[in-house]
Amino acid sequence: MKSLQQYRIPYTGLKLGVHNFHFDVDDAFFNEFEYSLVKNGKLKVDLIFEKQETLLIMQFHISGEIKFSCDVCLANYPSEVNIKERQIAKFTNDENLEDDTEEIIVLTKNDHEIDVSTLIYEYINLAVPYISRCEDEGNTKWCDKEMIAKLESLSGQKEEQKDNADPRWEALKNIKK
Repeated sequence: MKSLQQYRIPYTGLKLGVHNFHFDVDDAFFNEFEYSLVKNGKLKVDLIFEKQETLLIMQFHISGEIKFSCDVCLANYPSEVNIKERQIAKFTNDENLEDDTEEIIVLTKNDHEIDVSTLIYEYINLAVPYISRCEDEGNTKWCDKEMIAKLESLSGQKEEQKDNADPRWEALKNIKK
């Protein structure tokens, strides 16, 4: 967690107004999170940090390249990422109101810095597609053509096994009709 220290912003010493922060995100960042969907990548984070009297407004712009594993051929391929998100942090004097929501983070009077590493991590992982595939399977420089050929040959064996099915099962299939 020592490598995540750079993502802590001490806001108590900042003047009211807009401040800019820049962070680099690489493999060491993703290694800090045990169950990260992304393991490799090189990203830049530009954070516009606006401090007001009662709240903080953080606007994130994350851009760069992360590497996915194709669900079809298992090859690693890079993908461009361009993420824009906004997060609000509100100051409160009531220590009982420490319930963060998706839209608003609640900061008490005892807090003096905000850790944006978890926000950056969540934004990047939310950008990961549910099903990751090479751009054009079998035709790109990233796709593993040997794996595609192996999958096609294995799928052909299953069709042959269906043709050699027991004739008693064929009679049962006619009952449905």
